[in-house]
Amino acid sequence: MLLTERGDPSVPPPNWEALCSSALFDENGKTRPEVVREHFRREGLLQEADALAIITKCALIWRDEPNVLHLDDPVVITGDIHGQFFDLLNLLSIGGDPSEQKYIFLGDYVDRGCFGMEVILLLMCYKICYPSTIVMLRGNHESRHLTAYFNFKREVLYKYSIAVYNAMMSAFDCMPLACILNNRFLCVHGGLSPELKRISDISAIHRFREPPSSGPMCDLLWADPLDEKEEDPAAPQLFVPNTTRGCSYVYSNTAVCRFLQENSLITVIRGHEAQNEGYHLYKKTGRGFPAVICIFSAPNYCDTYNNRAAIVKLSRNIMSICQFNSSPHPYYLPNFMNAFTWSLPFVEEKLLDIGANVLHLIGVNGDHILVDEVKGMAAQGPGGNAESSDDSGVEQRGEHIRKKVLEMKKLSRMFCTLGAEKEGIGQLKGLAGGTPPCGSSDVQAAISDFQHSKDMDAVNERWPDSPLEDDAALQLNVATKALQCGVLEHQQQASHTWTP
Repeated sequence: MLLTERGDPSVPPPNWEALCSSALFDENGKTRPEVVREHFRREGLLQEADALAIITKCALIWRDEPNVLHLDDPVVITGDIHGQFFDLLNLLSIGGDPSEQKYIFLGDYVDRGCFGMEVILLLMCYKICYPSTIVMLRGNHESRHLTAYFNFKREVLYKYSIAVYNAMMSAFDCMPLACILNNRFLCVHGGLSPELKRISDISAIHRFREPPSSGPMCDLLWADPLDEKEEDPAAPQLFVPNTTRGCSYVYSNTAVCRFLQENSLITVIRGHEAQNEGYHLYKKTGRGFPAVICIFSAPNYCDTYNNRAAIVKLSRNIMSICQFNSSPHPYYLPNFMNAFTWSLPFVEEKLLDIGANVLHLIGVNGDHILVDEVKGMAAQGPGGNAESSDDSGVEQRGEHIRKKVLEMKKLSRMFCTLGAEKEGIGQLKGLAGGTPPCGSSDVQAAISDFQHSKDMDAVNERWPDSPLEDDAALQLNVATKALQCGVLEHQQQASHTWTP
């Protein structure tokens, strides 16, 4: 096979050339999302100047928007996407083309997945073209703190530059915080705050900044609803410190009902939490409608959760939930590592094998030196003539070599084990921040179970103490460093309809 031929012609090569500006922008300076969509699908990049132009244009649109937007149906509501670009393409095919369909995105476009730039740039292109029908709310991952802690900053530096990253962070500071749909539904990334009694309180927040670790802005991005099983109807607590997240609050059903009644709303639609079926309906209000609806739109989250994803469709006050499964995506090495760095353990293993074979010092049982060969080697002088040698010296030298070779064999076996289990162990390290307690035999069983994966990933759902910049820390905490392309062949959809 020639070096210019592909090993598997059925796999299309990536688009190595950056998209030219004339193809990206029309004569009016508007972006062409359909061109960008196809270019990104082929793993192409944009020119840095064009990426900066898109970010700047979109940031200006966001800056002119209020904290709380208003929109009427028909509309599609999507939850967290987390850099899963090829699942986003599937989502758009199910929900409808953004040129003809209104969308509300609840935040968390980046981090965890390896295609965060493709996700956010494509959605920015749609926002530039359809600013009044595409709503993009801010999530907790649209921040400097989390993108430095997880993998989005590394992704931007790998694909573009620090200038693009800084521009993107400044654009995130401009994103709106909430949307009122049909004057009846509150759409937000996280949830409620004890400091927010009315919608006007959200409008009064100063949002053009990095999200703080406390306060109403933090709560909108980080708060979670209280599990119905944990709520005590006899002594309801409105807000409880959120120990799972390490910041903000957990809000009770009673707190939600009071807020909804005070603001003449029906329900809160939010994202922020992975769901096994892609959605979760919390306890119903007095009107018979769920007080909180949680939507999650990243199927097989982090390539380990094996969860389904969902979107909400609202048309003429009739709500339906559509579920879908994961789509195939190109393989990326952990933290955008190159193949040479990734393969070092395997190379070391083979080099040790080669060294042991060249020495030919191990007997059939692998434990004894062939002393006769050692004696022959020791008996040869620099000129190739045999020299007298003391038998005890030969034995000592043989024993010395035997110990060295046995150590090489131990290293070889160790690297063999590391190489065979590297991906599975790497995944669980990223999820749990440590060593699997049950050993490598239970790796695959652990990462295939949704609840187990969610529990082990809880450390990565917290407010980080400080951004991690070094390679080792990032490799420990980013749960996407061993991608598995386990794809479900058939897309499944299910609908659940209510008329509020």
